[in-house]
Amino acid sequence: MRLRPKVLVDIVSKGSRTPFSDMEKRLNLGFKPDKKRFRVSSLRALFVVCGIVGILGFSSVVAPTTNISAETIDNSSERQALESELQKLETQIAEYERTVSEYQKQGSTLKGEISRLTANISKMNLQVKAISINLDKLSGDIRSTTNKISATESDMESKKQLIASAIRDIDKNENQNLLEILVANPSLSDFFGNVNNILIIQSGLQENLKSLEELRVKYLDEKEQLGLERTDAENLKAYQERQRQMIEELKKSKNNVLTVTKGKESEYQKLLTKTKATAAEIRSRLFHLLGGGEMTFDQAYKYASFAERATGIRSALLLAVLDQESALGKNVGRCDYKTAMHPKRDIPAFLEIIDTLGLQGDLAAGKIKVSCPIASDGAYGGAMGPSQFIPSTWKIYMSRISEITGAKVANPWNNQDAFVATALYLKDAYNSSDCVNYGAKNKAIANEQMLKERCAAAKYYAGSRWYTYRFAYGEPVIDRAAGFEADIAILNSSQASR
Repeated sequence: MRLRPKVLVDIVSKGSRTPFSDMEKRLNLGFKPDKKRFRVSSLRALFVVCGIVGILGFSSVVAPTTNISAETIDNSSERQALESELQKLETQIAEYERTVSEYQKQGSTLKGEISRLTANISKMNLQVKAISINLDKLSGDIRSTTNKISATESDMESKKQLIASAIRDIDKNENQNLLEILVANPSLSDFFGNVNNILIIQSGLQENLKSLEELRVKYLDEKEQLGLERTDAENLKAYQERQRQMIEELKKSKNNVLTVTKGKESEYQKLLTKTKATAAEIRSRLFHLLGGGEMTFDQAYKYASFAERATGIRSALLLAVLDQESALGKNVGRCDYKTAMHPKRDIPAFLEIIDTLGLQGDLAAGKIKVSCPIASDGAYGGAMGPSQFIPSTWKIYMSRISEITGAKVANPWNNQDAFVATALYLKDAYNSSDCVNYGAKNKAIANEQMLKERCAAAKYYAGSRWYTYRFAYGEPVIDRAAGFEADIAILNSSQASR
């Protein structure tokens, strides 16, 4: 199951621009009571009604995604118990990781390979348990969010009734002419009191309209949050099933090694020599990019090396994040921007990028596609190119990318720009307080750099929801990076021997 990384820059430091900095906070209702007039004009009444219709009927506009809090389950004791159990599992997983690492350092021996495979099987079994705990936590979050949505819908219905009542009062006064109002109010004080009442109604209607808009934004925020939580649950289940399959594959691999070698070290060394990849094979191997397209591994490594020199993010990690096989993603680069992107946050930024790059013709011809929505109930797509940045995020990184690549305008569909963009995001994530704290908190049980890289990879995929994906996305990326590290070592040794 593949799902593009939802790159939301929650890692930007306080006070910096974010993808939401320029977003309009509220609809501009443009309605202010005129105290110099005692009668609501037909045009203004029409505007008010149109505004209400727009607010109640136009449900396709979604506010920025609110961060999914770790405390959304009402029963805090239940969550604490799950967190405690999860922490114990993480400690055990880290112990197996150290065991695997030690066997790798000892070199390639038959005994070491069998022990490494056994430790990996045990580690994956624990990861399956950890995912089950995360799913239990998500179930509680989904229940909590569903209840919030129901409460918000109820509030919206109450506000609708208040607005309907205000409109009826305004309409009653709208149909009275000056003579009728004077006749109905024989004293001057009654007359001005009635005028004041109309103004109060107008002001109250304005406040109710604003209140209803706030509720609508809150409702759509919660709806998108629920969509993301459901997507998280689906992805974790898919990852759990994939881990079970990998466990079976590791068991088969272990049995195959024992069968072929018949328990003899000499036979294992022959098998190892036979299956070891050559530098030529690695260079010509196809590297499938996350956002679609492919190149040789040699070409991909050159782009990654360039980005590593500029950012300090190691090439193997960068390649693992951009590698299509490391992603959970689906529907990458197959949708039209009009149906996939957030209409306020991303479509204006996307069109600005297209105009700046002079790609209007390609867009009109349907040659430019973006990632599809990841859920049917609120979550948007719209990620672009190999780095899979949404437009509002790409705009934030454009100048930094250009400083490194020398490009006049950073292009999300240009491979070099995309590699640098991914490296910059990973660098920011790696140095964020979330990843620094995660590494420091768990450094007693695992390598701190690896923990921070796992966190950074999960942030690249899920933004503020990274903790849910530290194993489901972060761990496979780290494993994939280890494989690329071995390939890079072969390439470098081959280069040095020339």
